[in-house]
Amino acid sequence: MKVLIRGAGVAGLTLALELATRGADVTVVDTRRQIAGNASWQAGGMLAPWCERESAEEAVLSLGSKAADWWSAALPGQVMRNGTLVVAPARDARELDRFGCRTSGFRPIDAEAIATLEPDLEGRFGRALFFAEEAHLDPRKALLGLQEKLVGMGVRFEFGYGTVQAPGRAEVEADCTGMAGARPGLRGVRGEMLILRTRDVSLARPVRLLHPRIPVYVVPRADNLFMVGATMIESADAGPITARSVMELLNAAYALHPAFGEAELVETGVGVRPAFADNLPRVERDGNTIRINGLYRHGFLLAPAMARQAADMILDNPTARELIHEAHR
Repeated sequence: MKVLIRGAGVAGLTLALELATRGADVTVVDTRRQIAGNASWQAGGMLAPWCERESAEEAVLSLGSKAADWWSAALPGQVMRNGTLVVAPARDARELDRFGCRTSGFRPIDAEAIATLEPDLEGRFGRALFFAEEAHLDPRKALLGLQEKLVGMGVRFEFGYGTVQAPGRAEVEADCTGMAGARPGLRGVRGEMLILRTRDVSLARPVRLLHPRIPVYVVPRADNLFMVGATMIESADAGPITARSVMELLNAAYALHPAFGEAELVETGVGVRPAFADNLPRVERDGNTIRINGLYRHGFLLAPAMARQAADMILDNPTARELIHEAHR
């Protein structure tokens, strides 16, 4: 089966791997010149289904619970299974209680245990929640790693095609273009992030700092880099980050550890995440077109499950195959 995938973000690449692994002939096209700059490129890379359940439906937990295993199999060595640490300033201790009431899969820990997990946070927080089964990865390394693996499997990539057809006729197309897909009911949710560099802080895992207005996460990356993010703004504006968001994110990082006040501000970024009204993703079929959309803020967490569903629909579902072949008669 020949499949054309439109969109080289996390949805398109995970689907390409599911299909190529099952023997499909896959081509991926994207309007961009390379794999960079899309919403997936700006992601935090947290594989944290239990933490996300605090503000999401049960489906996010059930669909995302195997994501770390999928990524580990796809990209050996890239997934860091060190859990997630959730903390709050003393004045916002009730936020920690509220978070715990809305989640599961954690154990409460005290100041001594916090210092054992994260020595650089010693003495800064009296208690925390530790989600030991969660994981994280570097989204940029993951996207580039998937592309390299897919090329090795014979998947073709064509960049800059816009809306024209890629060479060759596909039996089925998969639309994984996110906001560009313009699906009914789809809205944009703007996320903003900073990348800081400092040698004065070391973290082994993502740390979520709770605040009544803007909870923030700090995700460690290689080369003394830290991704700071969490804004969720109901807007499809992909313009530059606002001064207010930069100040709030920097203040939150400083509250986690004062050494972030002297960190280098390496990069700022904005990504517009596609979301439906219920903030849950969908796999839809329309004749010989399959669509994956609405991943919201859960791209790397939910893309593997959506890719499996879409691949099943394309290759394994007899009804889907009959519709596809009927469309090409």
